[in-house]
Amino acid sequence: MDPARPRTFEADGQARAAVDVTFRVPAHYFSKRSRLVIAPYVTDGSRVVEELEPVVLDAPVYVKKSLRQKALDDSYADDLAPLARPVKSVAEGFVLPYTATVALPRGVDSLGVKAMVSEDGCGECSGLDTLDVATVVRGILPLRWMEPRFEVVPKVVRGSGEARLQFVINKYDIRLDMGHNREELYGMVRKLEPVLKDSLATVETFDIYGMASADGPLSFNTPLSRNRALSAKRWLMEQLNVPDDVARRISVGSRPEGWGPVLEAMTRDGHPDSVAVKEILERHAGENDDVAERYIRRLPCWPDIRENYLQKDRKVEYAYTYVIRNFTTDDELLAMYASRPDAFNEQELLRVAALVATDQEKMDVYRAILERFPACETAANNLAYLLVAQGREDEARPWVARLPERYPDAAEKRLTTEERP
Repeated sequence: MDPARPRTFEADGQARAAVDVTFRVPAHYFSKRSRLVIAPYVTDGSRVVEELEPVVLDAPVYVKKSLRQKALDDSYADDLAPLARPVKSVAEGFVLPYTATVALPRGVDSLGVKAMVSEDGCGECSGLDTLDVATVVRGILPLRWMEPRFEVVPKVVRGSGEARLQFVINKYDIRLDMGHNREELYGMVRKLEPVLKDSLATVETFDIYGMASADGPLSFNTPLSRNRALSAKRWLMEQLNVPDDVARRISVGSRPEGWGPVLEAMTRDGHPDSVAVKEILERHAGENDDVAERYIRRLPCWPDIRENYLQKDRKVEYAYTYVIRNFTTDDELLAMYASRPDAFNEQELLRVAALVATDQEKMDVYRAILERFPACETAANNLAYLLVAQGREDEARPWVARLPERYPDAAEKRLTTEERP
């Protein structure tokens, strides 16, 4: 006896496979006094993993004997009776379709499906045959190499920041001995020095804005805040020794601080008059600060606002854009990558990965790309490809997991590699 169509079944994304086979039983394979039991089971090498539902055929005389025994013995139990199929004659052959679901345990790539065939009535003794029924294998997922097309893309970088400075009332000269001025200004220097002194960077725009307090006439505060921005620019130029051509690109201006910070501070403190301030600001929204100030000064809480809620620090805000020089030739890309990988964009780094000689160098570049550009699909894909090619499938899986649209159901499949172009 043999299964008519033994073959290999591939598990799906949930590591499960529907085993669909046909058992062919020849004529006179078992006697008319017997029960034929085909008991499929799943193996992992020599170890039985799971027993599947058996196929049971009862010959005519066996049926009569079973009924007689049940009538004589009330305690008689036949566990296979619900599955048994009575047959009229063993002189005929039988074609028995059979379907079962087999699940691959985690870490197991293939299982065998076998069947023990017996005619003793219990399905455990008097074996006639042991059949190789099928093989269930974990799905194979081939990784495909991605070769990006190199394009020169302008590298425009934008940044911004602020320094919270204190000034003498109605003055714009910077004094390092006031408040945290020294700390704030040198923090600005540390942030801007890599931009303004980078030989590979060209500053496109650089704007510095000063702010004055909300109280006082807008006509006075506007030039005052602009002069404070100009003082910050001059101090910065001196500290960094900025060339004249760069200094000319740095513009200064003023922005009204408004009464918003005052309201925020009062609200944060739970001040009872914060509601009144809010109503004034909402009623005169769109008008300049002088209008709102006129009404806020009439509130009974004005002395408290002036003493505790007008900002002592004055913000100096800055925003800039700069362009980093592109590297276009292969020789330049390799030479600059050795000294200034931070100046590369994603496209240039992918080109470097294509240019370096060894797979280990390529993996190093792809890891560097993914540190700076975590969403880079090409780097994740090709790093996984190289790891699988080296037999490091477990290390590759986290990178493949980042590409669900490219590799669906990857978690339950064995990873291989297609030939690299």
